[in-house]
Amino acid sequence: MEGMELRVPTPDDEADWRRLWTAYLDFYETKVPEEVYRLTWERIHSGGAFEPKCMLAVVKTKPVGLVHYIYHRTCWSPANNCYLQDLYVEPDLRGTGLGRVLIEAVKRAAGEIGVTNVYWMTHETNATARRLYDRVARRTGFIEYDLL
Repeated sequence: MEGMELRVPTPDDEADWRRLWTAYLDFYETKVPEEVYRLTWERIHSGGAFEPKCMLAVVKTKPVGLVHYIYHRTCWSPANNCYLQDLYVEPDLRGTGLGRVLIEAVKRAAGEIGVTNVYWMTHETNATARRLYDRVARRTGFIEYDLL
């Protein structure tokens, strides 16, 4: 998309990051406490190897999309895995390729440190996202279980 850039958020981006992440959470009809916003923002900027990472998609100086991803160890390989936790593009820009660009950026960042396994989940009813995911990745067939 013309005029689009990807970048790591700066401290000045907190309000836009919060706006985008809140919209993502609203889509999934969930909320997190203020403490989680604060702690996640701090962790994104901490630089720790296993802390969440973030990239913003910016069009004409306005952040319009975000991706959160986390590296973690695995028992199946000496290399870490990368979990793409949150992916969001503003509704009026869906279908423009921004989601694909954000996924490819995570894959590229992971590859730069030797991580080849990038994976994620989505809700089965998220048809719009699944159309993209079916084009850029393989569906593994695994079913998620949570202990509540």
